[in-house]
Amino acid sequence: MILEVRAVPPFYKNGFVVGCERTREAVVIDPGDEADELLGAVRDHGLHVAHILLTHAHIDHITGVGLVKEAVDAPVYLHMEDLPLYEHAVQQGRMFGFSVRQPPPVDLFYDLTPIYFGDYEVRVHQTPGHCPGGVCLQVGKKGETGTHLFVGDTLFAGSIGRTDLPGADHDVLMRSITGVLFALGDAATVHPGHGPDTTIARERRTNPFVLEYLRG
Repeated sequence: MILEVRAVPPFYKNGFVVGCERTREAVVIDPGDEADELLGAVRDHGLHVAHILLTHAHIDHITGVGLVKEAVDAPVYLHMEDLPLYEHAVQQGRMFGFSVRQPPPVDLFYDLTPIYFGDYEVRVHQTPGHCPGGVCLQVGKKGETGTHLFVGDTLFAGSIGRTDLPGADHDVLMRSITGVLFALGDAATVHPGHGPDTTIARERRTNPFVLEYLRG
């Protein structure tokens, strides 16, 4: 599997290109301010982007959707519960003191059926809590249990997503982590929206927020 990650200031949010090494089909996940760098990775690998997949609709994860959409003309996917956030991207930007271009309309809403690119599939899991429409994108070979989890801002190495934003809920987030993400297996690699990769095994054993929650 081809996997490229880019992050730039001010948010240092991870955006991803995931590609099939045989067919050169690919997906772009959460294009933000690093969209130019993601498109550079697409060109460097000679990829054809089949889908633009969003884990959620906070501004740092969507500011590059328009640029990528114009460049590759692929459909944009989002969970329907995050559509109000997406449609108010300009207002979100103002809250943080940024001028944000409204992204293009969403083409498709996740219906929890697999999404395919080349020899790979994306299984979509609902993981609300950081926001109402957060999802985990589980990527692996077709018909196999994917071990690459693109989790947005649900889970980080040693931390969890913020729950002090509109539409967030700490208990819901913890249930998404412990009930949904952890069920995908200790061997899975977690690719978070910010910071370094981790694993389900590591976060289950050492994440202080998870340990506190499990202690009750």
